[in-house]
Amino acid sequence: MKAESIGKKGIPLRQSRNRTGFRAGVYLFTLIVLVYIIVFMGTPYVVYQPGGASEVSPMIKVENEDKEEAGTFMMTTVSASYANVALLLFSALNPNAEVERKAERLGNQSEEEYAATQVYYMSSSQSNAVEAAYKAAGIPYHDATDYLFVFSVPGETGHKQLQPGDKIVSVDGRQVADPEALSKLLSSRKIGDQVAVSLDRGGKKLTENVTLVEIKDSGKAAVRPGLGVVIGAVQKVKASEAGREVRFTDTDVGGPSAGLMFTMEIYNRLTKGDLTKGYRVAGTGTIDPNGEVGPIGGVKFKIVAADRKGAEIFFVPVKNYEEAKAKADKIGTKMKLVPVSTLSQAIQYMEKLPVKP
Repeated sequence: MKAESIGKKGIPLRQSRNRTGFRAGVYLFTLIVLVYIIVFMGTPYVVYQPGGASEVSPMIKVENEDKEEAGTFMMTTVSASYANVALLLFSALNPNAEVERKAERLGNQSEEEYAATQVYYMSSSQSNAVEAAYKAAGIPYHDATDYLFVFSVPGETGHKQLQPGDKIVSVDGRQVADPEALSKLLSSRKIGDQVAVSLDRGGKKLTENVTLVEIKDSGKAAVRPGLGVVIGAVQKVKASEAGREVRFTDTDVGGPSAGLMFTMEIYNRLTKGDLTKGYRVAGTGTIDPNGEVGPIGGVKFKIVAADRKGAEIFFVPVKNYEEAKAKADKIGTKMKLVPVSTLSQAIQYMEKLPVKP
């Protein structure tokens, strides 16, 4: 009979090795759980931080443009991240970060619906910027519907076929100009009929056969056939004279707050001379077709982002000025903050500046 080896404490070596292996397994499992909790497990919070200050020139194409531009116009952004535990811990040490509950950001929307809404706002902001720039430059233009945009798909109907962020290009081969035109097109159909809906989903073209569902408008007893989605029309502004078209490349951001800076860049390239005067000009603010500049959120983060990119001038909506000024003073930036309520005020400020040596 073979004797079993005994360790120093009188424990058989085989049993000692088993215990060591068990402890190693427990440690490894604990490490995996901790990594999952800290890195991969979501939390009900969003962390806001300064985003970027990006030159808008590469985002815009203008036919027969005036290429003279020694300086630059920059849009500013806020970084909003759905937080894991690691990000929450980091944000506690970051004086330029703030934490907010996710529910306050999303409201009654899902993450997908919120993201789709921000894309729609950006598209509308770009259309407004083109229209405001055309007006300021004295270029005749007209509006045309580009496509219908899907905000959300309530309930279960259509979820597998239509998604938030989809662009409806045509229905049964016919382009629809607005939600009213879509309702009129579908009025000759019956609930339960199928229609071919051509979509653009993230740049991919596809066609779905969608079953029409019952739609009941508020305040009306009658029902009508519909796609079962919440939609909005995206307008495209076109020059009425040849060779003056403006188009955007993919900006990869959402929201309407880059409107003013888009408009400044477009106006500069539609008109003679260099409106930048050689300066690095950042800013924020919504824009409407008449050139009115509206307030935005997160201006304190945008002040930090612009300062990091060496901006010398920062255009800020009048209603955001006090918050922006407080943050600018706190970080000790040398940027000149310029409060504006209209596009013409921003243009006039730049026109009066001396050319930077």
